[in-house]
Order: sequence, then structure tokens, then C-alpha cells
Amino acid sequence: QVQLVESGGGLVQPGGSLRLSCAASGSIFGSNVMGWYRQAPGKQRELVARIISDSLTDYADSVKGRFTISRDNARNTVYLQMNSLKPEDTAVYYCNFVRGLSLENYWGQGTQVTVSS
Repeated sequence: QVQLVESGGGLVQPGGSLRLSCAASGSIFGSNVMGWYRQAPGKQRELVARIISDSLTDYADSVKGRFTISRDNARNTVYLQMNSLKPEDTAVYYCNFVRGLSLENYWGQGTQVTVSS
């Protein structure tokens, strides 16, 4: 089992920045993918970014050039640096963990990000 705890959400003004963190604990080992999804009111949950290593990342078109995903393997933590935030980025952001061998899927409880003046 893997537990995921997100932090760093909050209220920011348009154009501002925010950094989300997700700490994983439990049965953690190599060959996994961690990522961030988000769900806005009235919309489906969508992929924001995911990461295998520093050179293997994937981003939604809507956040390319503004968001950066990274991970600290020693701390089993994934980060999402969000810059140039827009009101459209307002959503609940969920951390995701997929195990490489068994394809087990785990989700955090979510953290609210609100971009507003």
C-alpha cells in the first residue's frame, strides 16, 4: 500500500506562483510514475503532469511552459511548481502514483488551488 499526502495548495492571484508537494509513504520502490491530476467544478479529472525521471516528463498542453514537475527520490516526494497561474488553473489537484510492475494506482486526497483576484 502507498499513501500520498499533498500540501501547498491555497489562494493566489493571477500571474502568481505556487508549489505543490506530494509525499509518498508505504511500499515504495523503483520503477514508478508519479504525477498530478486536477479536477475543476463541472469537469472531468485531467492529467496535469507526470514524471518518471528528470528527463522523462509529460505535461498537458494547457500547462506547458508554466508548470514544472520534479521528484526527490530520496524523500519519495514529487513537486509541481506552478508559475504564471491563471483562473482556469483553479481546481482540486490530486497526486497520483502508479507502480511500474503491478500497475497499482494510488491517489492522494487532493489539495485546493484557487487563482483569483
